[in-house]
Amino acid sequence: MNRFKKAMRLAALILSLTAFFTVPSLADSGPKPQLIVRMQNGPEEPYYLDLLAEGDPDPEYLDFCLDWNYPEKERAVLDPELLQALRDSVPKGWFACVAQGNQGRPIYGALTGDGNLHAFGYVGVPDTYRVIIVTKGGESWVSEPLTRHALQCSAQLDWAEKTLSAPPVWVGYVLQFLSTCVPTLVIEALILLLYGYKWNTSWKPFLAVNLVTQGAFSLFFSVTAMSQGIGFLFLFLFIPAEVVIAITESLLYRRFLIGRGTSTAVAYGLTANAASAILGVFLADPLWRFVVSIS
Repeated sequence: MNRFKKAMRLAALILSLTAFFTVPSLADSGPKPQLIVRMQNGPEEPYYLDLLAEGDPDPEYLDFCLDWNYPEKERAVLDPELLQALRDSVPKGWFACVAQGNQGRPIYGALTGDGNLHAFGYVGVPDTYRVIIVTKGGESWVSEPLTRHALQCSAQLDWAEKTLSAPPVWVGYVLQFLSTCVPTLVIEALILLLYGYKWNTSWKPFLAVNLVTQGAFSLFFSVTAMSQGIGFLFLFLFIPAEVVIAITESLLYRRFLIGRGTSTAVAYGLTANAASAILGVFLADPLWRFVVSIS
């Protein structure tokens, strides 16, 4: 049994370190602004929904974003009367991002959305925006202005109540922090038991060390992710930060973990951090997108 545990610990360390240095880079696909509008009690008839940005439409770019989102073969799916009705309903001092070209700033977004979700993304997503809806039956509605406080966020539109609201920005930060910190604690606790430490004598130093190191890093990551997204800057800071954390935790575990010897404590610290780092890199983007979609 002891040989088996030693073999498992060695395998975990080797696999973690190997994966850590072979993680695919996300630098070529840096984060871009995104806004997801979740529709509640939507119209039962066909409708178009678009974002509005401040300014006046530029006739030179009228079809610019439509061409982005509806290539030539797909333009036939657009209802020209409904499209014109949307353009005619845009209030003065604003322009429709997809339907009126966004002044040449590219933005991805379909006027019909995907079910009850309407996603708009890329560099043309405005900081201050309104939402416009025009139905086939001739009804139109424009929301009050809202401002994005995170790189990627969401808003909820209640068509029955004619309201558009966004969750408090702190909700996103809290969810991002928990989604980062909790998986780290779980994986490192499992490896702690794999190394033969008894939970009843080890949980206090384990939690104390992790709440100081991983807690602080999770807080930093949450702020960075919500404000700048997951991109090259995150990876550029992530790797050296994890190295510092791994060394720090190994020294602390060497001092405070009891029952398995100092060399085992150091090995545990390195293995646990390598494993949690890999988990963090692979889960960072999907968890971030999940938090964005619900906050």
